This record gives sequence, structure tokens and C-alpha cells, in this order.
Amino acid sequence: MVSRGARICVMRILPFLQLGFAAQVPLYYSSISPASAPQIPQMATDFTLSEGANALSPQDMLTLPRPGVPLPNDIGDLAIVPISTYSFQDRKSHKSLSVIALSDGRTYDIPLPDGGDAFWLDSRTIAHVVTKDDTQSLYTIPISTSPLSSDLSSHVGSFPITTASAFRYSSSAQRLVFSAYVYPDGLVETVREQDTAYENRGNSGLVYDEMFERQWDTWVGPKSKALIGVSLAKVGAKWVLGETYVNVLKGTGLSSPVEPFGETDDYDISKTHAIFTAKDPQLPRAVHTRQNIYLVAHDGKDLRQLTSGVQGATHSPVFSPSGDKVAWLELALDGHESDRAKVVIYDLKENVRFTITEDWDRSPDSIVFSPSSTLIYATTGDHARIKIFGLAVPPTPPSNATITTRPTALTSSGSISGFTPIPGGRATFALSSLTSPNEVYELSGLDATERDLLAGRKADVKATTVTRLTSFSSAGLQGKDLSPGKDFWFKGTAEGQDTHGYVITPPGFERGINGKWPAVLLIHGGPESAWFDQWSTRWNPNVFASQGYVVVAINPTGSTSFGQKFTDGINKNWGGRPIQDLLMGWKYILREYPEIDQNRTVAAGASYGGYAIKRLDPGNPELGFGFKALVCHDGVFDIAFNGYATDELFFFNHEWGGRPWDPAAIEASRKYSPAYTVAKWSTPQLTIHGSKDYRLPESDGIGVFHALQQLGVPSRLLIFPDENHWVLNAGNRYVCSSTRWS
Repeated sequence: MVSRGARICVMRILPFLQLGFAAQVPLYYSSISPASAPQIPQMATDFTLSEGANALSPQDMLTLPRPGVPLPNDIGDLAIVPISTYSFQDRKSHKSLSVIALSDGRTYDIPLPDGGDAFWLDSRTIAHVVTKDDTQSLYTIPISTSPLSSDLSSHVGSFPITTASAFRYSSSAQRLVFSAYVYPDGLVETVREQDTAYENRGNSGLVYDEMFERQWDTWVGPKSKALIGVSLAKVGAKWVLGETYVNVLKGTGLSSPVEPFGETDDYDISKTHAIFTAKDPQLPRAVHTRQNIYLVAHDGKDLRQLTSGVQGATHSPVFSPSGDKVAWLELALDGHESDRAKVVIYDLKENVRFTITEDWDRSPDSIVFSPSSTLIYATTGDHARIKIFGLAVPPTPPSNATITTRPTALTSSGSISGFTPIPGGRATFALSSLTSPNEVYELSGLDATERDLLAGRKADVKATTVTRLTSFSSAGLQGKDLSPGKDFWFKGTAEGQDTHGYVITPPGFERGINGKWPAVLLIHGGPESAWFDQWSTRWNPNVFASQGYVVVAINPTGSTSFGQKFTDGINKNWGGRPIQDLLMGWKYILREYPEIDQNRTVAAGASYGGYAIKRLDPGNPELGFGFKALVCHDGVFDIAFNGYATDELFFFNHEWGGRPWDPAAIEASRKYSPAYTVAKWSTPQLTIHGSKDYRLPESDGIGVFHALQQLGVPSRLLIFPDENHWVLNAGNRYVCSSTRWS
């Protein structure tokens, strides 16, 4: 959560505070505050950000190019990567498209002043969708390779709506499929007319008769997402967009991609069909996570449900290139959004569904078939890295069954996204780390890997070669003294396994000079998430380290990538084992790094991490962290109330063992709710919250601030009226990074 702003920001509230980027003025009560108000001690004002040549300042981080994932063409000689680069001068994010020659890494940049999605139509034609002046239009951009360049774009046609996104194109079907918002009639042709009527209805009232009235940062309106198909073919030298739009979900009660984050990873298309995941329409969405997998023809006919209907959520549905199989990721438990994801294959010819990773104690994020359809590549968190694993596709069993496979890790470091196999035993992907944003890489030698796995042998990873193709951030990071992070393991509360963390040391750090360096403990959210070897523009450990801090990032009980038992250990135990793990890990670091000045230590966390901050206050006598200041971003304050107010009620119901009035949930939530320990709080705290956070409503942050103020504890509230559970605006992210907390 990092923000930006080029000038002093003044927020006039009672009391008001003033934020400056080089120095801060003290927080104080305004002259009209009642005389009985507690006297808050003034805070130090001598803090300035380090912005030296070797330091990664918040501004440096936020102005680096932000590449997406590579999208290769069908013959595997070119790839495109969307890039966003923020400028403090005009306070805008500038969009571009980088075309990469995979043979040698040459790049050619295409400016996209109006932004918009881009994807391949054929090996030398890029489609570009632009929304401008209340019109959404499709253009083509021809690409040449000698030299690598583009020709002028050509207008193909315009869509009847302006919400088209998540595009997929099938050249064999000559069909473009995308997501768009439609009204209950399911027709894209009537959306504009109904939009006008809705906007001019004469009131702003929203009426609900069932739950899920709002989600993430948006009040649910009369429209929902649908999958829309239209013909798109090259006739001679010209691309022609059809006029007949088919909503394949019309009349089904289904909506896909699944909001709020579903994109192209929620569906796939073949020559004849689409496969997609959608919430079960028979269940209340606020208290269930069940998503079924459906298959439907491009004309909207022959809708089939492929899942059992008794599972939990499903993700990442994909077709095999051969078209005779589909696969997806499936969670067993309805209501448990962090259950282990298993790889399920459905043989469309044999009408058989089977699971191939029942005994694999890892949870993939996404999957894709190899070009031969005989292998599945799974992008998977493993020991705080996000790796690629290869799994052989076994012969289809005679009936629905479970088959054991032996996944093999093909990569070992960093965090991979957008893994896409291409011809010639190769694949492209983006890789980031603690020291670098996304760069494009190619993995070659996969044909040998495939032969090994299909023969039941352990793949020889040494037979593959990883090649870096781009250097998007090299200039911006030149001279920066960044730490790759050092893994450490300690004995925590888990039985039979140690607990993991990273320590990131600041520029100039030396062993042997004791008591010199301040330190910060970063606590991740989720809570079922993890600190990975991965770049972030919200909580970036190297930004903290560049300000002279020894940064400690621990993956306590509840974290992912260390096995499902370790993840599930946080259930009904938020304030127990995870907090003890943090304490044990912190004490371990203080012993191992006597260079840390224990009088200058701070803890910072968001979401679950913000909840944990309230448990770490030294005023809680059962703990002894000894922090001198705390930072809480969008953290839970009153656990029981969150069970009523949050948008996705299934999360509370699972985490706490029932609805907030059920006896088991009452007992667990009262035991660990920060609202019952307020009287013990004594540590200065910066509280940050977004007003559009419907996951943890802003009253959680305001309530904490009010409590601290009435206790007389030095405290500061930073509210973003336009932000949700994350701080996304670049200027706001800069404020988060540069605001002094004590």
C-alpha cells in the first residue's frame, strides 16, 4: 500500500493533521477540542525520507515501469506485454505495449495513450480495444519483424456497450469472446437504453431483498457480468466484426467471470465451446463459495455442468489443445476460500471426471495444458516462492476417480505469473522477486521434461534453460542497493515443521556493530496468504530497508505454500498460534541480529496484519514484543461485528466456526477480539483505512483511532475516502509510504 503525492496534503478533520513528505508537523487537538480531552504528547518532527542514489525511495518504486504478463502469439516468435508507468509530473499512469522478439529479446514499444486491452488475432496482428467518448472500439495493429515495428492501426468496429473486457479470441472458431455487464434481459443491445433510464430514475435508492448487497468496493446494481460472443474474421486484407452478439449465459441465472477479481482466468474457449466458472445460482452468494464449472456451445446451447455440485470454489478452467479434455482447480469445502486447490480433469469424450493431485500438499493458483495436451503446468506457491510444476496427464480411468501424480518443480526462485507454453518445447512467463518487478523470461527444454514425466521418471530440471528477455526496470534500479532477502527458519507452534521468514537488511548493514539499526516487523494479510520472493508496490520490504530498517517478514501459522495443515492452523485461532509464531520469530531475529536497536522497533500490518497489530501492543501483558510504534492498515477491530458487517459472510463463518451469534463463534471471537483489550493499549499507532473498504468497513479504523485518542495514546488517522481494502491510487500510495508514524 503505497501512495504518492507531490505536495503537502492537508486533511481538515477534528483533530486535523498535516502530512508533509520531508517533515511532519505534530498531531494535536484543535482549539475547539474540549478541555477534558487527554493530552497527546507531541511527536518527533526530524524524520526525512532517504532518497540517495543507492536507496529505493517510495517515489523510485512508484515510477518504475509496471509490466504485466507476456502474451505470446500462436507461433511463438513474438510476445506482447502491457506496461503502465506513473509520472509524478502530470500525475498520470502512461500505458504502452511492448512487443518482444522471443529469439533475441528485441523490444518495440507502442504507446497507448487511451489505454485499453490488447491481444493477438494472428501471429502478426494485435487487437486493441479503446474506450473513448462513451464508445468502445476495436482496432488492429499490424506487426512486422524486420525490423521489429508496427504499422498504423485500423478501426474494425465498435461494440454496443462500453464495459467489454477480459477478451479471448479463437482463430479456429473466428470468434471473439469477452465479458460485459448486462441487465436481467441478458441483451447487450438494450444496455445503453436501460443505463439511461436507470441514471435518470430520479433517486439514488438501492433496494435489496437478499444478501450480497455490496462487494469489495461496489454496491451491487441491476447489472451482472456475462460472457458475450461475436464473430471476428479476416476477409481478404480486412478484419470484419460481426453484428450478432450472443450472451451464452442468457436465461441461465449464471454470471461469469466471478466478481470482484475474475478475468480471463475464469473462462476459456475452444473452436466450438466455452468453459467457465460461476457461482452456484441456487445458493446465497454471501454465505457460500461454491462455484460450478460449466460447458456451453458458442451459440449458447447445450449448457452442461461438469462439477459434482457438492464441492467448494473452482478456478482456472482450461481446454486442452486437443479439445477432448478440460481441467480446472477445485476446492473441496464450500465456505472455505483457502482450502487446498486440486487439479481436476474432465474427459469430454468419455464423460469422466477425475482428480490427479489428491495427495499433493500444495495448492496451485493456475494451470495450463502443454501444446501436446499430455502435460499440465501448475503455477504454485511452495515455501514462499511461486514456482512452475509439471504434471503428466494420466490415462482416463473408467469412472470418476482419484489418481496420484508426481508433480515436479521446474523453477526454484522468485514468483512466476502468466506461464504460457509455446511451440518448440518452450514457455514464456513473468518473474518478479524482492529485488525486481516483472521481467519476461523464456523456459526452454520442456520437450525433454515432458518425455521424462510421461515415462514416469523424475524430470531432469538441468535439461531446461531459463533465459531473461527484458530489462524494463534496469535503468530505474541501477545503483540501488537492494537486498534479495535471507530465508530463516525457527521453531514455531507447528508440529513437525519449522516456521519461515525473510530478513531484508538495509544498505550499508554490517554485522558486529550492535544496537545500530532500527527494525520493522511486517505482518501479511489474508490471513491465508504469505510473504513471497515477490515484488510489491504496496508493501515493499526494500523500500523500508532503504530507509535504514532491518525488515523482518514472517510467515506464521495460517500462511500458504507450506502445506494445508499449516494454513488451516489459524482457523478459530487468529490471536493464538499465529501471534505466538510472530513472537517466537521476532525473538529469534533479535537474538540472531544484535545489531538491531531494540529501542527503535516498529510493527506494521494490513488486513489480518492490521488485526495482529492490536494483539502486539506491549500493553498486552502476555506478550513481549517491545515495539515502540505500530501501523495498522484496514485491520479488524471488533471481530464479532465484522461477522455482521463484512461483504463475504462465508469468510467469518468459516474462520470463527459459525455465524457471529452462534455459541462457538461467540467464544472464539471474544477470546481474540482486539475490542476487548482496548484498555491495555499504550503504543503510538498510525491507523490507515479506506472508506470504500466493504471487506473491513472504515468504522474499524475510526473506532481504533477514537479509542487511542481517548486513552491519550499518540495516534494518527489516515483516511482515504476513495480507496477500498487496498490503496491503489498512486498519489495515495505515496502518502502511505512517506507518512511518519512516530
